[in-house]
Amino acid sequence: SLNMFTLIALGTAAAFGFSVFAVLFPNTLPQNMRHDGTPPVYFEAAAVIVTLVLLGQVLELRARSATSGAIRALLGLQPKTARRLRDDGGEEDIPLAHVHVGDRLRVRPGERVPVDGVVIEGRSAVDESMVTGEPIPVGKVPGSRVTGGTVNTTGSFVMRAERIGADTLLAQIVRMVSEAQRSRAPIQRLADRVSSWFVPAVVLIAAVTSFGWGFFGPEPRLAYAVVNAVAVLIIACPCALGLATPMSIMVGTGRGAQAGVLIKNAEALETMEKVDTIVVDKTGTLTEGKPRLVTVIAVPGFREDEVLAFAAGLEQSSEHPLAAAVMAGAEERGVRPSRVEKFQSVTGQGVTGIVEGHRVVLGNVRLLAADGLELGPLAARAKALREEGQTVVFLAVDGTLAGLIGVADSIKESTPEAIRLLRAEGLRVVMLTGDNPTTAEAVARTLGLDDVIADVQPANKAAVVERLQAEGRVVAMAGDGINDAPFRGIVRARRLSRATMRNIRQNLWWAFVYNALGVPIAAGVLYPVSGVLLSPMIASAAMSLSSVSVIANALRLRRLSL
Repeated sequence: SLNMFTLIALGTAAAFGFSVFAVLFPNTLPQNMRHDGTPPVYFEAAAVIVTLVLLGQVLELRARSATSGAIRALLGLQPKTARRLRDDGGEEDIPLAHVHVGDRLRVRPGERVPVDGVVIEGRSAVDESMVTGEPIPVGKVPGSRVTGGTVNTTGSFVMRAERIGADTLLAQIVRMVSEAQRSRAPIQRLADRVSSWFVPAVVLIAAVTSFGWGFFGPEPRLAYAVVNAVAVLIIACPCALGLATPMSIMVGTGRGAQAGVLIKNAEALETMEKVDTIVVDKTGTLTEGKPRLVTVIAVPGFREDEVLAFAAGLEQSSEHPLAAAVMAGAEERGVRPSRVEKFQSVTGQGVTGIVEGHRVVLGNVRLLAADGLELGPLAARAKALREEGQTVVFLAVDGTLAGLIGVADSIKESTPEAIRLLRAEGLRVVMLTGDNPTTAEAVARTLGLDDVIADVQPANKAAVVERLQAEGRVVAMAGDGINDAPFRGIVRARRLSRATMRNIRQNLWWAFVYNALGVPIAAGVLYPVSGVLLSPMIASAAMSLSSVSVIANALRLRRLSL
């Protein structure tokens, strides 16, 4: 395909071919083309052009290698060895490639976790900033999951290897970053369209330049025609256009990975800049995602410990975040969960089952209404708890209301600052939750949020986003209601997107301006006014530097503060 080297080959071949012809057949050239009786030759120009182009390629390759520094840094996070515990109680250091699933590994203070797994012995705090971007170490106890490449900061612990090699999170991150760096952003289409006709257009301009100088230029006309046509071919640089987008994408996605922001592809990075509305789940995104049992209220005829035992019995089979809070609360209060049979989860409403021979329902108002139950005296108590920010669920036994349970989830310390930063970026923040409107509004008041959409079942969240999009908004969704999503990561992703797209536009602007000015100057448009002509050697240096400057500008993203 036609590219920068096509133009260089044409230019140097023209200069070299003309020079060979002038040396072999000097008498065939007219007298007006000679200097002191000798025809001009451009061997040195062809040689210098090739030298400068190769020098530019070397500089470009060095700059390109710097853009992949993020992946090298990620790969460097993985330790080379692991300390395995043998069956006889001894320990041995083994290469990471020799670790198998199920191996018991010891991680000492200051060491990196070798592979993904779960803690089975010991307590510590692990720096997971490579994954989350958050600098605060996370406490680890038996049962906690650990990620390969993270740093053990304090105590020693023993872990069981669960994911190794290409299955680890770090390997997946490296793979995702590599794929994102190879992906193409929609803005690249502009450069592709220009590049498709760029080389033929430059060849045409060179031909017109040669024709114009050959027929209308000063003596020696043919020499001027050759020199200026060669300068046009050499100075034109489609390479700068081709590098403008991919270099910025490569550096930007790498910088994001270092800050805990993983970009799936270049299109997502470009779209993030256009986002004007962020829809966030309350649980696990705005809040800690670690609800705790706060309130247990029983109606006359039931005891609080009885209500809690029934609730814990149901929740021990549930995976909802509230279930863990109820179970932990029961354990703290010394209440043993009752045995459950025929457990059933009703999405967005609650759970049901048979507990010690009784049909028990635990859930929200909709679930109780389906059983024909009313809240009665608990309605006012529930409203008061919701206004305090608690999530309230009701318990019914054999069709009779037995009590309620209040669970609270603390707001993350970083959430208010993250919301302030998002607003400073010009974004509208909408809180979306399945909680009761009163509870949701209590949390929103604490955070200063005006846009709250509450009582939304999981299946209807997509419809809410579609409604916002129908209003002409570009919407991004953060969090899924179950998994913890670092809210500050949204701020970092937004900043990264804006900075990367700004960098791409700078590169494209420079590539367009360089060619728009360079080609006419090389053709000699300034000669009638100032008598200035561009040497092909200077043109080759300018062409090489144009590509290097685009890469150098992209490399500035490595120092981007997120």
